[in-house]
Amino acid sequence: MSESSPPVYLDFLNRFDIESLGITDDEILQAVEGALISQGRGETEIEPRTHIRPRTDVEGHFNVLRGWIGGDIDSAGVKVVGDYVPNYLQGRPSEYGLLTLFDPHMGAPKAIIDATGITEMRTGAITALGAKHLGPRNPKVLAHIGARGTAYWNVRLLCHLFDFDEVRVHSRRPESRDAFAATLRRDLGREIMVTDDWQNCLEGADILVEASRLPSPQPLFKTSWVKPGALVVPYGTMSAVELSLTDIMDKVVMDDWGQAHGLFGSLRAHVDAGKLSADTLHAELGQIAAGLKPGRERDDETILFWHRGLSLSDIALGHAMLDKAKRLGVGQRLRFY
Repeated sequence: MSESSPPVYLDFLNRFDIESLGITDDEILQAVEGALISQGRGETEIEPRTHIRPRTDVEGHFNVLRGWIGGDIDSAGVKVVGDYVPNYLQGRPSEYGLLTLFDPHMGAPKAIIDATGITEMRTGAITALGAKHLGPRNPKVLAHIGARGTAYWNVRLLCHLFDFDEVRVHSRRPESRDAFAATLRRDLGREIMVTDDWQNCLEGADILVEASRLPSPQPLFKTSWVKPGALVVPYGTMSAVELSLTDIMDKVVMDDWGQAHGLFGSLRAHVDAGKLSADTLHAELGQIAAGLKPGRERDDETILFWHRGLSLSDIALGHAMLDKAKRLGVGQRLRFY
């Protein structure tokens, strides 16, 4: 290394730094929607996620997401998430994530950020923004399957955008769904209905979110429970829906068509069977957010939004957190080079 080489510094934010920032619901939604608009305008670069399964004796894998956002953010980023469902047995989160940001002009790293919370927040933001553009105008009933990981931010941010009369939740383990409901009641200051099964949770709801943690594909979400005009958001790693689900949809929207292929995903079988293709996909959400394609156009449209999770959302939210941390003097600055 030359003695005259300019130094390179890293900003480091751990979990406790992230929590101290007090990121608001509006700040999360604004950052993630900005990334969607940039994507819709073609101001980004994104690679399909890859999955790494290092062991066959453990129920878990790694997701690797990569991308770049131009404009004011102008950062490349890589996020690695360990997705290990049995972690709850040790009192650990199902996912651990790490986001690294890089300077796209010279390739040097800029930041290392705990992405466990970012993953949960940005996923909830995409769910909520999907509902903003694709959901009924005045949804009254929200149904949510799943109680861990990203579930909290799904419900919190949807309730931030909409005034629901009823919020229903269900998950496989009673202790998990009861604790989830208690947390939501405390934080949102509203009643949460806990149901004992999928049907009582989902049937007749205006917005139906499926974020289950199934060990293998099982068609537990019945197409017949979806009423006309509803928005369905299934994004479990393992499919929980019937093959007939896309048959009743007026529109199917994704966050990124490039993520439609791979090992996992709630509509994997639909892609493989030719029920969902680039030709039948109505739009990517970024195109709708940027005003290039229409979202919901009629009250009676039944719409499906399948989001796989984008590195762009991670980069945008990480960038917003980094900016706020600098303003507040939070985090550490490390010499890298």
